[in-house]
Order: sequence, then C-alpha cells, then structure tokens
Amino acid sequence: MDINTKLKLNNGTEIPILGLGTWLSSGKTAENAVLCALQSGYRHIDTASFYGNEEEIGEAIKKSGIPREEIFVTTKIWNNQHNNPEIAFNNSLENLGLDYVDLYLIHWPVPQRLTTWKILERLYEEGRCKAIGVSNFTINHLNELLKNSSIIPAVNQVEFSPYLYQQELLDFCKKNNIQLVAYSPLTRGDKLDNNNLVAIAEKYNKSSAQILIRWALQHNIVAIPKSSNKNRIEENAEVFNFDISKEDMKLLDQFNEDGRYCWDPSEVI
Repeated sequence: MDINTKLKLNNGTEIPILGLGTWLSSGKTAENAVLCALQSGYRHIDTASFYGNEEEIGEAIKKSGIPREEIFVTTKIWNNQHNNPEIAFNNSLENLGLDYVDLYLIHWPVPQRLTTWKILERLYEEGRCKAIGVSNFTINHLNELLKNSSIIPAVNQVEFSPYLYQQELLDFCKKNNIQLVAYSPLTRGDKLDNNNLVAIAEKYNKSSAQILIRWALQHNIVAIPKSSNKNRIEENAEVFNFDISKEDMKLLDQFNEDGRYCWDPSEVI
C-alpha cells in the first residue's frame, strides 16, 4: 500500500485510498491546500456544493498541471438543491470547471433522496459522473435505497474513526459492496492528545493523526482527512511506511465512544 493505492468500487471505478477533505476551507486557503496536497502526491480531492469552495478547488486542479484523468474529484448535492438535482450537478461542474466528476454524492438523507437518486442514476448512465453514492446514510437509509434503485451506491461517506467505530455499518457496506469513506477521521483534532492513542503513536514513532489515518486504511476504508496546513497535509500522507499490528488494531477498535464531531443522521427517517 502506498499513496497511489486505489480501491475498486462496485462499478469498476478506482478511488484513491487517501484523499484531502476540504470542509471549512475557503478562498485562497482552499486553493492552496489542494495545490499542496496534489504536490504531495494526493490524487483524491473531496468537496461539496455546501462547502462553497468548488471554484477554488477547480482552479487548483487547473494550476497543478496534473492531467485531469489522474485526479479523483468528489462533490455532493446539498439539502436545498433537491428540487432540481440536475441543475445542482451542472452548477457544480461549472464551478469546478470540469466536464465530469469522478463521484457525485447525496450529501444527506433528505426526504427526496429516492427521487434524487433516480436522477443521479441517469447522470451516471450518461457518463457525466464516473460513480454515484451517498453520504451520512445509515443502514436503514441504505436498505431503503437498495430496495428502490437499479444502481447500488458505490460509496457511503460517513464520519468514522476509532472513537466512532461504526462496525455494523462497515460490515453492512462490505456485504453489499459499498465502499466506506471516512470523513473527520482525525476527530477534528479532539482526541489527538488522548493518552491511549499517544501511547500507540509513540510505539510506532508516528503522530496520533497518522495512527488514526493508518487505522482506517488497514480497515480498507478510504480516508479523507481535512487540513489546510502544509505540514499537516504532508504528514497525513506519510502513513504508508509502517503497519499497525493486529493487536494494536484490535486495541484501537476498542476506543469506540460513539463520539460524533459532525452531524448525526441516526434519527433521520
């Protein structure tokens, strides 16, 4: 496994196992973060219309000089755009300055999710996005979608870390060939000084953040840690020169506190 490692989605599209999250990054900060990530070897950039930074991310991709086909770009439809998902998709493409996106997601399980999914299926069949998926979907949401769709979502992007170890959801996604993508894998920094985590990090001469990222990767989960700091972006990519032992993986699995630092979709019907 290295920074070029990709996992194959259920439609054959390949997604880089490590990506850059860009939530709360805006303006030049977002552009510079993406440029730094691409220069550091990242080839997977995650954004959303809700983040308000698609234009800056598109500009960074253009400035990088890296061929478009080498960069995996994800964006998402936000809650207030479901009255016309195709317009939302077209706006995202225009903002990004791209002819297609690699992955288009429903950002949140809104009431219109099944209707929107049908439109995403058409956009996919037209080749305007290489894969389609969902974000913040629970097992109940996924079961509903699987019963009412002709295309299985390629991805479910959710908050995931040892402190929010959603093993049942992970097992469900694996069983149904849906790739889990972990956002906020670093607990938004809250647990980086946790004594138990620090002890494991010291054992491997790595940072706490690197341990959290590596833990996700060893569970075959795509990780998209967010940072706009050059040193941290580079550090977050330096997770391919060591392995966490089976014993320490089991130990990390037991850190679960059901601790969320973002949205909780569990009560959404």
